[in-house]
Amino acid sequence: MPIKKLRDKKKQIPKKYKEHKPKAKKKEAEGKDHGQGEKGKRAYNVLRGMHDILPREEKYWKPMFNNAMNLADHFQYGRIETPIMEEVGLFVRSLGKGTDVVEKEMYVFENDEIGRVCLRPEATASVARAFINGGMWNYPQPVKLWYWGPMFRHDRPQAGRYRQFFQVGYEILGAEDPAVDAELVLIAYNFYKDLGFPVEIRINSIGLPEERERYKAELANYYRAKKSYICEDCRKRLLKNPLRLLDCKADQCQPIKDEAPQIVDWLSDASKSYFMKVLEYLDELGVPYNLQPTLVRGLDYYTHTVFEVYPAVPSENPGEEKAQSALGGGGRYDLLVEEMGGRSTPAAGVALGIDRSVAVLKHYAEKNPLNLPKPVYDIFFAQLGDRAKGRALKMINDLRKSGMKIGFNLYKNSLKTQLELANDLKVPYALIIGQKEVQEGTIIIRDMESGIQEIVDQKKAENIVKKKLKKFDDGDK
Repeated sequence: MPIKKLRDKKKQIPKKYKEHKPKAKKKEAEGKDHGQGEKGKRAYNVLRGMHDILPREEKYWKPMFNNAMNLADHFQYGRIETPIMEEVGLFVRSLGKGTDVVEKEMYVFENDEIGRVCLRPEATASVARAFINGGMWNYPQPVKLWYWGPMFRHDRPQAGRYRQFFQVGYEILGAEDPAVDAELVLIAYNFYKDLGFPVEIRINSIGLPEERERYKAELANYYRAKKSYICEDCRKRLLKNPLRLLDCKADQCQPIKDEAPQIVDWLSDASKSYFMKVLEYLDELGVPYNLQPTLVRGLDYYTHTVFEVYPAVPSENPGEEKAQSALGGGGRYDLLVEEMGGRSTPAAGVALGIDRSVAVLKHYAEKNPLNLPKPVYDIFFAQLGDRAKGRALKMINDLRKSGMKIGFNLYKNSLKTQLELANDLKVPYALIIGQKEVQEGTIIIRDMESGIQEIVDQKKAENIVKKKLKKFDDGDK
């Protein structure tokens, strides 16, 4: 597309959808020299609000992913992947025009073929779209789906909160039952419990739309009387969407919010009964929770149960605990699928922020033990010489399906260094192969504790090592 035409298209994007683009300082725009490359060449930095996930972070990320997958398998959720890019209207319609996500935080682009598109700020709306597009109402109900992937919001960067961030989510579509809500709370609770990290569940009911409308009128009347005491953002929320007043985190608004009318008083008997059944299930499951009358969640599609997950760890800094961010949250959204053009489909879901969770886990792990599994290796392959290196690599490949976890470093030529690596991995046995062993078709098995070595046939090495390891004996499987 010609540059001029692209610029003209850019002008057509409504102002409220445009990304905030603070002017970069000259030094930042030119980049910094961090000692990489030749003098005078630009060293590129990661964009503000983004971050690299480096190998040293794997000890947190990998257990979280495995935990998410194991929970999905146990509770019978099928994995779904939706595109990172969607139509803007999908989120305007599902999240609500008055939400901060739609008004301030979406990354929006103009596209000649399909109009305005955006990077997804969350995944529930995408899952609901896929449910409709994929004809999943014809599947046996309910349909249980889970996802793991990046989301994008132009938010103010802070510790554990990024403009590209990962979420894991679980959605159940096609069942209106308090047990569904309780199951999703249980999964969120277990996600952290299994890692050894304590969390608390804050939960509330916001009932049905007609009940909320009556409550919003009362809430608006209450806040109008306090208008001179609330923050500027809340004055705007009072006009656009009074329910968002309860999302405010500003210190000056907290006393007013604490005394605000509670939505539970505006719920019908049926809505109250539904919520009580959810709480009864949680009591039966032993999931600790706190009733939070001001909890409404920040998105318009919720009905009935809403909940959030918070660290249950006292903050060391005074005042920080009150402003502590949620690790995730969810609730029921019975009207969303129909609102998006599908059949009437009750549904509920939960999403957990992985980047934020990693940040709090790191801090917690400084003084507390976590259930983070570490890789356990059974044997280590050491080699000496070029021919031995090639044979070692072949044997390592041949042993892939053996079930043994194999440590190796083919790029270290010193046997002493390789055996030190074997010690660091705490393997019971090391397999050593040199030029002589290649010629004779043999290999040395070294007991790392006693130092005793024996020479065996390469073809018999796998069975011999398995017997030594015992855990591969038929009787111990």
